[in-house]
Amino acid sequence: MTGPTRTRNRNRRTPYAPVAALAGLALALAACAPRSQEVGPRLDAPRLDGDAIIAADGARLPLRSWLPEGDARAVVLGVHGFNDYGHGFAMPAAVWAEAGIAVYAYDQRGFGAGPAPGLWPGVDALVGDLAEAARVVGARHPGTPLYLVGESMGGGVVMSALARGLVPEAEGAVLVAPAVWGRQTMNAFYRAALWLAAHTVPWATVTGEGLDITPSDNQEMLRALSADPLVIKNTRIDSLWGVVDLMDSALAAAPAIETPLLVLYGARDEVIPEAPTQRMICALNGRRTVAVYPDGWHMLLRDLQAEVVDRDVIAWIEQRPRRLPSGADSNLARFADCGAAPDAVRRGRRRAGAHAATGPRRPPPGSPHRRRRARRGRRR
Repeated sequence: MTGPTRTRNRNRRTPYAPVAALAGLALALAACAPRSQEVGPRLDAPRLDGDAIIAADGARLPLRSWLPEGDARAVVLGVHGFNDYGHGFAMPAAVWAEAGIAVYAYDQRGFGAGPAPGLWPGVDALVGDLAEAARVVGARHPGTPLYLVGESMGGGVVMSALARGLVPEAEGAVLVAPAVWGRQTMNAFYRAALWLAAHTVPWATVTGEGLDITPSDNQEMLRALSADPLVIKNTRIDSLWGVVDLMDSALAAAPAIETPLLVLYGARDEVIPEAPTQRMICALNGRRTVAVYPDGWHMLLRDLQAEVVDRDVIAWIEQRPRRLPSGADSNLARFADCGAAPDAVRRGRRRAGAHAATGPRRPPPGSPHRRRRARRGRRR
């Protein structure tokens, strides 16, 4: 009696084993889901408090300012990039202040000396903070035109906020190498690897070491960043997941932005690829000026040729000239010919049809891909 009974019980349980395994896997993945900051309800009016913005939920966002002598002709609110903080605007702000422009920059949640550094705050929190910061900074300079300047991730925050109509005070916005490398423009391997890591080890941290990516030609500035304790060096996987969520949002926001834009991109950018940037530019429906700097890198406002970019920003804010002083806006047609090949560019393709008969296109001389290939050859 004992033997047959055990056999029947084992057979009876067997069909449920896969279900139990799947249920266990689902619970494990739920426990390892990407984490983000918990943001409280926005109950009070945001306000300035000395060297900080107090958000409507009570969060304290450190604020830096670079003010001109006398009355400001314009006000710039800087929104920093990923793992950076408000001090990242110190170099351009000094130049802009000399030109009569008041510059403010705050530490976003999760970065610098803001709340919970290293933990992703969520797209809604970032765009909500920008809207509140613009309101309180603009109120300090009534009647003075307000401009937003977003660098990399900050550009994605600016785009998302403008598309939602959250910053009606802004007369215009400058997008410096905006972070628009969303999932639609990533290859399947990157998307799968990020999903797997974010849902298994979201707390794990990674660094940029070994990626063979150069963000700027200003080595002295890069060394200072590496020594700055407020610049994040070890990035949580779920923060990477979060910033890709933001890039998805920014890329989708492009057609809905009506605020005048100045878009700046460096042809040597090794952080944000050309294809998603081209797609974003061609999707913009509003008034936009696009400048492509042949010798520019990702950190255009801190590159060795930053003075050239600074002058273009000043001219655009003050005059909206037909041509920027550097002439970099004349490079748009060669970078993203939206009229000649709208489908190929808007879908992030590199003119695949035009090169089908001749085979894959080799990277042009001086491109990041050609330089990385040369460096690998030298190592061998």
